[in-house]
Amino acid sequence: MHILFLSHNFPPEVNALATRTYEHCRRWVASGHRVTVVTCAPNYPRGIVFEGYRNAWRSEEEMSGIRVVRVGTLVAPNEGFLRRTIYYVSYMLRAAFFGVTLRDVDVVVSSTPQFFGGWAGVLCRWMRRWPFVLEVRDIWPESILAVGAMKRTMVIRFLEWMEHRMYGAATHIVTVGEGYKRQLLERGVPESMITVVTNGVDL
Repeated sequence: MHILFLSHNFPPEVNALATRTYEHCRRWVASGHRVTVVTCAPNYPRGIVFEGYRNAWRSEEEMSGIRVVRVGTLVAPNEGFLRRTIYYVSYMLRAAFFGVTLRDVDVVVSSTPQFFGGWAGVLCRWMRRWPFVLEVRDIWPESILAVGAMKRTMVIRFLEWMEHRMYGAATHIVTVGEGYKRQLLERGVPESMITVVTNGVDL
């Protein structure tokens, strides 16, 4: 099976999304699957591209048997809502643009947070009709309301509309806890579409 994983973070970055994605992908490769990750130049958290990399239109490397395709984005530090949103949207568009050019893809996987990474999977689903698995690790935009980063405005209502469209586009949804599953059920997602796979540790 050829798995396409869309994630704006990936090693050598060491945040949670990069680490989880890498650990999933290397195990899928070890199980005999082909895995392609579409990500961007490593720059987290300062918004400065790591030494040895460049924010090129497109570059490729292999890591633990994983084909890693890096696309150019409008990089930004992990601070400031507007700049990060522009960065995330640029990744969404570029990842979807390059993702749909790949051949023989059997399933697309993307993860939240962040929200627009999930939407890159939606766009691939719409354009190529590939099965789309959405991994929900945060409920967004509710999470930014919960921490007081924004107040409920027309922008938030639009993002909530996008959130519902994202869930509706998914072929299947994986959550990391029963609480997230309950929240999705409250949003009208059928229980048959949700599987809970909790975080684990390799002993």
